[in-house]
Amino acid sequence: MKKTVLLSMSLVTLATLPVLAAENQATTPPRTAQPAPPVMPAMGTGEAMEASPQTAEPISGTVLETIHNNGYCYVHLQQKNGAQVWVAIMEMPIKVGSSMSFKPGIVMTNFESKGLKRTFGAVVFSDGPVTAPDLRKVPEAPSKGTTAAPDAKISVAKATGPNAITVAEAFMNGGKLDRKRIVVSGKVVKVSPRIMKRNWIHIQDGTGSRDKGTDTLVCTSQDLVAVGNVVIVSGTLAKDRDFGSGYHYKAIIENATFTK
Repeated sequence: MKKTVLLSMSLVTLATLPVLAAENQATTPPRTAQPAPPVMPAMGTGEAMEASPQTAEPISGTVLETIHNNGYCYVHLQQKNGAQVWVAIMEMPIKVGSSMSFKPGIVMTNFESKGLKRTFGAVVFSDGPVTAPDLRKVPEAPSKGTTAAPDAKISVAKATGPNAITVAEAFMNGGKLDRKRIVVSGKVVKVSPRIMKRNWIHIQDGTGSRDKGTDTLVCTSQDLVAVGNVVIVSGTLAKDRDFGSGYHYKAIIENATFTK
């Protein structure tokens, strides 16, 4: 008798389960997909504070400097109200002096960058610019990297050999030397690493005119050299080289190698 009662209760329970499942399915609202959180960098530490998507405004200002590290570009902005802010985006070329607006993002306070070995008071990790960078109103330069302090006078002896020229001659004789291998001696005055998959090395030898923009010769290379070093550069001279996005050079050395 007890077995019969238990069997009857079990059958009733099994028969009820599909009904309860259908009721729950009808009354429980479907889950809406949640947006994925922003990708945060793995090369630093800090305290995160998320900006409100309802009230956050684009971060706009004039670019004071940029630092490139580990696939990120750190942009130092001067805002109209005088405040300064750091914005981090994925690697892209941005020129110092340009006006930029970036999308809101996660604010990391006391952010310590292990690659840069420095701590930022606050960094906004943004998905990128609201609009394309304005690269038309600023001087020729890939980005501000490591720059030497202004030197009162630079004087570097001309390299020797049949293909040796000065910085000034690279601009004066660009038509004849276009796509030819040349050798130039100079002092490294600026280094902008890992932009457009190459390093940008600026050299001066004391020749040329600053007013005419012929005193500094840019070299692109897979090698890196330190600012302040006097080097001998070997590479291919290119005349009127246009990389797009405002990166146009009257003369530039490409695929450069360096010796001291």
